[in-house]
Amino acid sequence: MSGVLGTNLLAQVGIIVKDVEETKKKWAEFLGVDIPETQPIGDYTVTGTEFKGEPAPNAYCWMAFFDVGPGLQLELIQPNEEPSTWRNYLEEKGEGIHHVAFQVKDSKTAVANAEAAGLKLVQRGVYGDGSGEYNYLDAPDLKCLVELLESYNK
Repeated sequence: MSGVLGTNLLAQVGIIVKDVEETKKKWAEFLGVDIPETQPIGDYTVTGTEFKGEPAPNAYCWMAFFDVGPGLQLELIQPNEEPSTWRNYLEEKGEGIHHVAFQVKDSKTAVANAEAAGLKLVQRGVYGDGSGEYNYLDAPDLKCLVELLESYNK
């Protein structure tokens, strides 16, 4: 497969919101589906969240997910007040599309390839249930962040 990441299959679109509870109701109505549960990001002892290369134990968010196609999710993210890529986005740009995500098999290699292509790792962590990891890369030329998702059980 060609391209920087070795895949071109979009897995997720992430939207930063001020109020995940209200926004998920509006999306559910729009899509004609049930309202999903809100999920916390998880405990820092599991997530090990890092922001700009430093531990970020207080960076937190609440999320809601919609399956919108084979292998494609819409993610709503409500950040807390602590510094994170989510909070920065909300403060600098307001609500809106934060990232596009791709499922990768080897995050370390994919991050290295993305950095070699000019993207910059800004936040990373482990899923709240420990089943995988995420890496957000700043991609100014692409006009949004790129997220790399690696599920350990796949």
